[in-house]
Amino acid sequence: PYSRDILVQGTKGIVRKYPEEKVHIEGKTQGHDWEDLSKYRSAEMDYDHPLWKAMQERAKGAGHGGMDFIEDFRLIEALRMGRPTDIDVYDAVAWSAVVGLSQQSVAKNGRPVDFPDFTRGQWKNPRQLHVMEFKG
Repeated sequence: PYSRDILVQGTKGIVRKYPEEKVHIEGKTQGHDWEDLSKYRSAEMDYDHPLWKAMQERAKGAGHGGMDFIEDFRLIEALRMGRPTDIDVYDAVAWSAVVGLSQQSVAKNGRPVDFPDFTRGQWKNPRQLHVMEFKG
């Protein structure tokens, strides 16, 4: 099955874009309620990443709201320019390991299993990604 349950949660709030657009912002939203995201629609563009603002028009119609185009563009650009890619082999193996580790946990009646440190501790040193420096 496929899910587009788009949910982003941070330390001060949570946004759900599908199937309903709603938001909870600490200090603005009452209690444990949700608010309609449209209340914040005018401010949403203020927080868009400069890369998205610069490429949004080119990415239209390219799949998944344009994100497929941007991901492909970023990968090709990094390879052409000799820069590290946004997603590296350590990201890929960590994402891939979740399924197998979940199966192990289920086989052990839900007991936790150790998650291997494929980076040998390097995850503690944040990578500097070119996309974070992009100004538009």
